[in-house]
Parts: sequence; C-alpha cells; structure tokens
Amino acid sequence: MKTYAFIDASNLFYGGEKSLGWSIDYQQLAKYLKKKYRVSKIFYFGGIDLAGYRYDYLKNDSIPLDEVEKHIQKFLKRNKLGQKQKNIVAKYLGRVAFYKKLQSFGYMLYLKPVKIYRQNHGPVQKKANCDVEMAFYLMKEKRNFSRVIVLSGDGDFLPVLKYLKEKGKKVVILARGPRTAREIRQFAGSDFRDFVRLENYIKFKRKP
Repeated sequence: MKTYAFIDASNLFYGGEKSLGWSIDYQQLAKYLKKKYRVSKIFYFGGIDLAGYRYDYLKNDSIPLDEVEKHIQKFLKRNKLGQKQKNIVAKYLGRVAFYKKLQSFGYMLYLKPVKIYRQNHGPVQKKANCDVEMAFYLMKEKRNFSRVIVLSGDGDFLPVLKYLKEKGKKVVILARGPRTAREIRQFAGSDFRDFVRLENYIKFKRKP
C-alpha cells in the first residue's frame, strides 16, 4: 500500500508540541512514519520569516532557502545591528537551518512567507496559514497514494479528507487528541492516533 504523509506544521506545533510539553525530534518522526506506515513521501507545509527577502509568489512554489540564507547573511554584513536586532536575525537564520535539516531528513518542504498583521490597538500577529496549500497537494497527489497519514487536527481539512475516503483512500489522522477538532475525531474513528502515545519514539532528547 503506497503511503504519503502530510504535515500541517502550524497545527503540529501549536496543537502538538505546545500541548505535549515536549519537542518533536523530526528525524525520529520521519523514521517512525517510514517504519510504522511505510511512508514513501513526507510533505511538510509551514511558514518562515524572510527578513526582507523579496519572494516571487508567481515563480516559486516554495521558499528558496539558500537564497534567503544568503540574503540574511548579506544583511548582517552590511548593517551595524544592536544585540536585540542580532538576536532576531539569528532566529531567522536558525529557522532556515532547521528547514534545511528537515530537507536532509527527507521532508518535502512547501514553505510560504510569514505575514504580519497589525491590529488596531492590539498586538502584532504573524501568520502563515498553509491549509489551502496542503489541501491542494492532497488533491494533486491523490492518484499517487492508497493511504495518507495526515498530521493535523484542523477541522478545515474535513471536506478534502471525506472526499479522499469516498474515493477509496485510507486516511489516518496523527494529532494531539485534546487539540483535534471534534469532527476530525469523528471522521477518523479508529484511524485516529494521539501524538501523546509516541513520546518514546519521537521525543527530542537533548544531548548532555
């Protein structure tokens, strides 16, 4: 049975890691998916701060990480920054390094720029909602898999998941139980897996 996995990074982090209280080892997660479900492709959908890099939405399907990295490094060389600014830029570079690690683990990345929303008399919010992109690729790839492992508990995916099931696809949901939409739990039934049970397999263990 040919199996693909689709990861909603935002839901996995806020509905998974923050709820779990421990960090996910993404190399171990990839190994787990391949061993447990024989996953042959892992699609990862997430966002990234570009630090002023001009991204062309029409020419690209995902963020060119090498170009963003070069852009940030040039920015550091050309500008005299205070410690606070240096820390912010270091976080941007760290995120690029994280995504490049994921690529080395075999993840197929579909990244979009984080957008800043300024609310009236409220805090600045950053968002990179990738639901549409993930739903699009679930549909685009549907002929290439018989089973799909969806790492998200977001109820917005219900219509496409129902459609895939109607077309004979096996759909397994891997998410954090308390943070998963009720309709997704009802849809998945016995094919729902709670991340909390995977701690021994995918918990990130810091080296002493």
